[in-house]
Formats: sequence, C-alpha cells, structure tokens
Amino acid sequence: MANKDAKSEERHYVYLVRCADDSLYCGWTTDLERRMEAHNGHVPGGAKYTRGRRPVTLVYSESFYNKQDAQRREYAIKQMTKTKKLQLIEGAK
Repeated sequence: MANKDAKSEERHYVYLVRCADDSLYCGWTTDLERRMEAHNGHVPGGAKYTRGRRPVTLVYSESFYNKQDAQRREYAIKQMTKTKKLQLIEGAK
C-alpha cells in the first residue's frame, strides 16, 4: 500500500535544457536532478541528442501529477518553434 501512495504523489516534469551549441532540448522525467546528471554524462542515460552537445543547462520546467499530462505538454512544446520556446522560457523568469 505504501508503494501505491508513493506512486500517487510522484511528480512528472517537462523540461527544456539549453545545449552547448545553443540548441534547446525538451524532455520529461520523474527525477529532474538525475535527468540533468544523465544529460551531462555524470550518470548513465541521457538523450542521444544531448550527448554531443554537452554541457546542458536547465532553463525551464513544469511539474504535473500524472505522466499523461506531462507527455502531452512535452509534445506541445516540441511542436513549438524555437522562438516560441524562448518566449516560454522568458515568461517563466
């Protein structure tokens, strides 16, 4: 039962990172800190896209209570132009 309670409180994050080549990468995770470590090569994992564009810096994130909402938002952000993504980042500051 405790495991189910922990799952129901788990947060899902959609994030944008700025890569060393100034490109932006969008993804989702349940552990933002670990995912950033993975993207930067400190722990196994990370997206193939970011491996050749290190270091990456977290520039934006949103949190959700369920995976589906996070994945929908990730998809919506990935459909945005870079200009729209930059506006999203600036609006969060």
